[in-house]
Parts: sequence; C-alpha cells; structure tokens
Amino acid sequence: MNLDDLEPIKTKTKVKDLEPMGLEELNEYIETLALEIERARIEISRKEKHRQGLDGLFKA
Repeated sequence: MNLDDLEPIKTKTKVKDLEPMGLEELNEYIETLALEIERARIEISRKEKHRQGLDGLFKA
C-alpha cells in the first residue's frame, strides 16, 4: 500500500469571478467567507488540542 493513498485528495479552489457581483452580493460573499474562515480556525484548534493530548500520552 502506498502512503499517498491515505492522504486526502487535495483540490484547488476555483477563483470566483467577482466582476458581475453587486455591492450587496460582494458583502454577503465576504460574510460567507468570514464564517468559513472561522469554521476552519475552530477545526484547526480542535486538531491541535487532539495532537497535544496524543503528544502528552506518548511522551509519558
């Protein structure tokens, strides 16, 4: 088994065309992105805490 098979498939995010969007749409888009960023930060924090717990377990 190749270890690369265990890695999640990474896809590039497509860049959204902002030109046709109005001001209200752009502001809503920014709010959506801000919520998604916060969700990602929460997940990072959760994974860091999990890793710290495992590090403590194996260093003992």
